[in-house]
Amino acid sequence: MTLHQETTHPPTTGTDTDTGTGTGTDASSAASLRELARAELERARRRTAALTDCLDEAGLTAQHSPLMSPLVWDLAHVANQEDFWLVRQAGGRPGVRPDIDHLYDAFRHPRADRPALPLLTPGQARDYGARVRDLALEVLENSDPDDPGAGPLLRDAFVFGMIAQHEQQHDETMLATHQLRTGEPVLHAPAPPPAPAGAAALPREVLVPGGPFTMGTDTDPWALDNERPAHTVELPAFWLDTVPVTNAAYQEFIAAGGYRDPRWWHPRGWAHKEHAGLEAPQFWLRDSSGWLRRRFGRTEPLPPEEPVLHVCWYEADAYARWAGRRLPTEAEWEKAARHDPATGRSRRHPWGDTPPGPDHANLGQRHLQPAPAGSFPAGAAPSGARQLLGDVWEWTSSDFLPYPGFAAFPYREYSEVFFGSEYKVLRGGAFGVAPVACRSTFRNWDYPIRRQIFAGFRTARDASGTDA
Repeated sequence: MTLHQETTHPPTTGTDTDTGTGTGTDASSAASLRELARAELERARRRTAALTDCLDEAGLTAQHSPLMSPLVWDLAHVANQEDFWLVRQAGGRPGVRPDIDHLYDAFRHPRADRPALPLLTPGQARDYGARVRDLALEVLENSDPDDPGAGPLLRDAFVFGMIAQHEQQHDETMLATHQLRTGEPVLHAPAPPPAPAGAAALPREVLVPGGPFTMGTDTDPWALDNERPAHTVELPAFWLDTVPVTNAAYQEFIAAGGYRDPRWWHPRGWAHKEHAGLEAPQFWLRDSSGWLRRRFGRTEPLPPEEPVLHVCWYEADAYARWAGRRLPTEAEWEKAARHDPATGRSRRHPWGDTPPGPDHANLGQRHLQPAPAGSFPAGAAPSGARQLLGDVWEWTSSDFLPYPGFAAFPYREYSEVFFGSEYKVLRGGAFGVAPVACRSTFRNWDYPIRRQIFAGFRTARDASGTDA
């Protein structure tokens, strides 16, 4: 889930051929869709347990930052959404605890206010989630995703895939809460592999040719409403960084006085920087030995080859201006990630339509940090750009706006109420994003001042007529 959102809801489907098979399964097989939905629901619940079982009750009920909910709220919220959508809406059953819907309504209660609510205890939240899951799986087994008369929630197992995505997206939110909490480390994962041979010799940028491409999707079975409909976008040629901006490159911006020179900053960004006292990305520290960072309770030397993390949009924009470049538009990012000039079609992922594997991208909390720049050559896009999915969310220059022909589904509060210039779009998905919620059409959005999210960026520039 996008880190500022609290609910995820299913879209309608279409029949166009802009992308591949979507989930990577045979959509004609009800049994395979049910199996996939069950596996994704179970995978999400295991991750939720791993993120919450590692803390005692005090750690779960504390608010570690006013930007985030107590973890126990998220724990019960994912169960409440499953209760509402799978048990009640899809299953037509009374539900387990409709009486607590108001406590876990994100639009009713801002995050800073949630600790004062009469929330379920951790034990009660776990019991609630287990009861809901048992009923949800009964509904799943009795459903027929192939039935054209089943309605848009059940067709292609939409509602089950949507809830699996919702829980995984909250798991990413809880991971951000873990990064903000103080105390001893409780999360552990192996470091990503070192950069592959030849990574240092990659060109700084790749040329994305001009022309039309298909943006968005009508066919991806679990895509959300803001990813739809598919539509043709014409773009001039442009150059895009081959890899995200690294810590070492960002240190050059700092050393050159980037945080002290208003020339590089958007006026509102400069005002925010001054008010908040920003001097470096969030969680960076400096001592006599150089730059350090705090990562999930550990303080360690800053890895120069990793993509920079925990920068807000204003910082990314300022760096790009200082470097004589700019942030890519959302459309440019998606074309670089999806468009295959050889076939003229748009892929589901940079490498093709097959689901992400460990050789393609750093996803699913397999590691607790980005991989070195230049990693995952098997996941490269036709443009030659690497790490477009996974590692870090990437800020774009675009405001969060609807596509032409957008239709809210199932109600306005999923996307429509957020459209406008207040939010900037992020693309790609970070190391904490689950594969089920990661695709080249997925749109994230947040306030341009946000830094607790796992966000970085890459830069772009216009191509000359001779380049194109």
